[in-house]
Amino acid sequence: MPNAASRSCLHHFVNALLWLLIFSIGGGVATLQAQEARRILVLGDSLSAAYGLSSEQGWPALLNQQLKSEPETRHWEVVNASVSGETTAGGSARIEQAISAHAPDIVAVELGANDGLRGLPLDQAERHLARIITLSQAANAKVLLIGMRIPPNYGPEYTAEFEAMFARLADTHGTAFLPFLMAPIATDREAFQADNLHPTAAAQPLLMQHVLTALEPLL
Repeated sequence: MPNAASRSCLHHFVNALLWLLIFSIGGGVATLQAQEARRILVLGDSLSAAYGLSSEQGWPALLNQQLKSEPETRHWEVVNASVSGETTAGGSARIEQAISAHAPDIVAVELGANDGLRGLPLDQAERHLARIITLSQAANAKVLLIGMRIPPNYGPEYTAEFEAMFARLADTHGTAFLPFLMAPIATDREAFQADNLHPTAAAQPLLMQHVLTALEPLL
């Protein structure tokens, strides 16, 4: 028959085990909640907004499906804040609200094509993109900068400077960099809709895999 001292020790031992179990469970729940909160914010234009398609067909939605299908990345989710017709100025105006609303861990920036197609001053576009990158990094988000190219009929100097702008920004701000979103499909006319600008639904998985390759080191 255990004496009073033995019963007291046993009582304290059991209590200690219970508290250890509670803290372990709580820690596991907190870890799971933290994993579930990981977000990739896509800030882009019509090339990321699934122009001419349903939103589920666009590469950001396909990326979300792909990440959810893998055990190592299923705690990630993609929030697509892309807007057709968006310029770098529009993205710069929206980035603070988007960060506040979604608290992203990664921001994928796909902007600039509309600036280039409209022949807008590239020094302004570069300042807008720099602001988006800086504010994202200040919010502790990693940045993937997705570059673009424009047709040569805008003149060799403007075309070359447009392409160089993205590489310069990535180097200056230390971001991950995908030089050309359309690289997997650029020479395939069948991969584009009738306007010859926006990718078809069949081309979206290729774009998704292309972006995922650049994203994987950040996950």
